[in-house]
Amino acid sequence: MLAYGVPVGLGSHVHWDRRLDGLLAQALMSIQAVKGVEIGDGFGLAGRAGSQAHDPIGWDADRRSYRRATTRAGGIEGGMSTGELIVCRVAMKPLATLNRPVLTTVDVVTKQETVSFKERTDVTAVPAMGVVAETMTALVLAREALRKFGGDSLTEVVRNRDAFAASLRET
Repeated sequence: MLAYGVPVGLGSHVHWDRRLDGLLAQALMSIQAVKGVEIGDGFGLAGRAGSQAHDPIGWDADRRSYRRATTRAGGIEGGMSTGELIVCRVAMKPLATLNRPVLTTVDVVTKQETVSFKERTDVTAVPAMGVVAETMTALVLAREALRKFGGDSLTEVVRNRDAFAASLRET
């Protein structure tokens, strides 16, 4: 999943249950057949030195803002969005299709070991999971944007977001 244009500061570095990476991981893991979620370079970071695991910060003179050159942390640091691209990867378990009976199982009547039947399952589950994962990501980001910017209408939420962005440019 890639999320572009996410405002800086969604999530929380203070509350364990409002960390943006945790909320995204929970939402994505709740999808049927998903067995793994990675934010940024995730598991690949574990084998790197600290100097190779962080996103260096630089100054973009054209945009007059701080930028990160990489997305190793997936656009989330300390439980909060950085304003950079959010990167999440989702791993789905293999489909249950069996073209030949090779898995052992137990007959529920006789309790004897046997082999499974030939099975066929929906081969379109992977593309469908991608759509669901995009939706779950959007729901989490929308909820956190509403928590941060508040408002009773879209106009008010946009106004609050714009005022927040303007205050960042002033500093």
